[in-house]
Amino acid sequence: MPQFRTFVAVLVWLTVSATFAQGEQPTRKSITKLTDKADKYLVDLKFKESLYYSREALKQAIQIKDDYLIATAYNTIAGNYNELSENDKAIDIYKKALRYANRSGNDSIIGWVNNNLGNVYFFDKKNYPEGIRHYDNAILYAQKTADTAKLVLTHLNLALAYSETGEFNKGLPHLQFMNAHHQKFGDTNTAAFRLLLNAVYNGHARQYAKAEDYFRQAIIQAKKDDNSLDLSYTYQEYAKFLKSRGQFKEAYEYFALYDRIKDSLYDTEKLHKADAESVNLEIDEYKRAMAKIEAEREIQEYRFKKSQIIQALFIIASLVMLILLYTLYRNYNFKKKINQELTATNAALEVAKEKAEEASRLKSQFVSTISHELRTPLYGVIGITNMILDEHKELAGSTHLNSLKFSAKYLLSLVNDILQINKIEENRLVLERLTFNISDEINTIMNSLQFITAKHNNVVMAEIDTDIPEFVIGDKIRFSQIMMNLVSNALKFTTDGEVIVSAHLDRVEGKTHFIAFSVKDNGIGIAQQDQDKIFEKFVQIERKKDDYQGTGLGLSIVKRLIEAFGSEINIRSKEGEGSEFSFTIGFEVDAAKSMEIINNIEVDLTSGQIFNILVVEDNKINQVVTKKIIESNNYRCHVADDGFAALEMLAQNEFDLILMDINMPGINGFETTRRIRALGIDTPVVALTAFEKAEIAEEALSAGINDIIIKPFEPVKLFRIIANLIGTKGK
Repeated sequence: MPQFRTFVAVLVWLTVSATFAQGEQPTRKSITKLTDKADKYLVDLKFKESLYYSREALKQAIQIKDDYLIATAYNTIAGNYNELSENDKAIDIYKKALRYANRSGNDSIIGWVNNNLGNVYFFDKKNYPEGIRHYDNAILYAQKTADTAKLVLTHLNLALAYSETGEFNKGLPHLQFMNAHHQKFGDTNTAAFRLLLNAVYNGHARQYAKAEDYFRQAIIQAKKDDNSLDLSYTYQEYAKFLKSRGQFKEAYEYFALYDRIKDSLYDTEKLHKADAESVNLEIDEYKRAMAKIEAEREIQEYRFKKSQIIQALFIIASLVMLILLYTLYRNYNFKKKINQELTATNAALEVAKEKAEEASRLKSQFVSTISHELRTPLYGVIGITNMILDEHKELAGSTHLNSLKFSAKYLLSLVNDILQINKIEENRLVLERLTFNISDEINTIMNSLQFITAKHNNVVMAEIDTDIPEFVIGDKIRFSQIMMNLVSNALKFTTDGEVIVSAHLDRVEGKTHFIAFSVKDNGIGIAQQDQDKIFEKFVQIERKKDDYQGTGLGLSIVKRLIEAFGSEINIRSKEGEGSEFSFTIGFEVDAAKSMEIINNIEVDLTSGQIFNILVVEDNKINQVVTKKIIESNNYRCHVADDGFAALEMLAQNEFDLILMDINMPGINGFETTRRIRALGIDTPVVALTAFEKAEIAEEALSAGINDIIIKPFEPVKLFRIIANLIGTKGK
């Protein structure tokens, strides 16, 4: 307890000391009187007096740490420097004023400082964009305070600014606002200039009669106000207007009037500058005093912060000591309790982790099983459909058969999309390195989409940069998936329009050639609020007129595949005008590999020799389909219903190649192949399966399988594999 009483006594002493150290403080009322005097002297162009009172106001405002009054004093000081043509110094001080104004949160002073900054940038520095930016800020804060008088003045400045930059359409709303409110809230000093701006804007809009009338009103008003500056501007702009109308004589007369007034204004301005130079010599002392105030303020702030830190550290140290004593008293029991809870929590987390891993494994297994079970019958549907079309040429135009074929391929596409997205999400996607021709791939994709192109009455064009190398190295299949999805999407959402597929060489870094691709259409477009959604899984943007089929996975896959290439996809779209998707991919270019490909192009896959092919397949429909495909290439085909039957047939006959199903009753394709190799039979074995290649590749290799082809497949791919394996047999 004695230590606690001592601690409280020290805190009391520190508080009392801080209070007495502050002394007497100026009041906001007394400082406001000083700023009012400074503003009045500035209006009368009495710079020494204005700077003196604004300096005193700044010093006292800093003392009481009033951000609003500090900003007000700085604003007046900057106004003095602006009048004395020290524009850079004025900008620097206005920025200080704006910093304190923002800290004060007072919308009125923030808006007024922005307006003054806009004036310096626009009229003195001729930096129109920066001036317009500050004018826009001034309007924003004047609207918050409902200060229409300031709004009228700032709108006038913006109308003038856009007139100077030739952006009359942007300036017109500001001119209209000023016209609507000038009579009630405007300044008499701006009356003539408002009329002049109306004349200029009407002249630009080719409203010549209105422009003529406004010019004459502006001249009358400027003469009435005895405002030589506005009168000179009006004469100059009127002369330009008359000249543009071909009234050269009248234009000459008003140019002469402008020159006379300009000479008079120039003489006055020279006198003003001379006075300003004289005043600048006299106010050097005040500048030095201002610098001293700034230095004192910084020192004061540093000392105050240092004192605050010391006090805070002392308080924190005392509190920490008290907390440590209390913690040490309870620590043993509390620690024991926490350890028990942590042990239980860790056990629960371990169980949760195992469940999550099991759920992920089951999900992958489920997706794999479903894909296999769907691909197997789809192989039969697509194959039987092709057989019917081959055997009955008269049915080639049958809408029913074509619909059946389309539906089967659509379902297959859905299965492939789901497998693809699942593989990407589990980070199992590995890009391959193949040599291919970009132009050929794009043209192949365009040709394969002729049906949907004709259906929507579209035109597809390709623009391929001739600087792109003939052969590049990369993942040809994934690149084709990207382009197929983007081009089919463009065709699907465009009717009676055009789709442009372009590719151009963006840059070269070593052996890597970065190629920029884009797919552009003039279809229905995508609303701004929907453009981020379209890359999400299973998302389709609602359409009002047409029913567009799809899984909602296409663009999600595209985005992830492009990211796998180390790039990103960009979209530009507007409803009713079309869409453009663009991305850039780096491909390796190797001249030696390209030449090797050119020298080894396979011209003909057919052979005069008749091969004996053994098909091991338990599904009757798939037996028929596979046999039909093989016999269509003049090969002999023998079918075994399972692995045991295959072993019996191999014991009695020789075959050139074996097509092996994997998922069979009794013994599966892997075990059957192992037994075949155990018998010393080296006949090439190709796994013909509905499983994903990556799922079975390792076990297939260990079992002695030579290659894998996934059902359904293109017959040409099967024959290419057969030709390669039989051709290399025995080498």
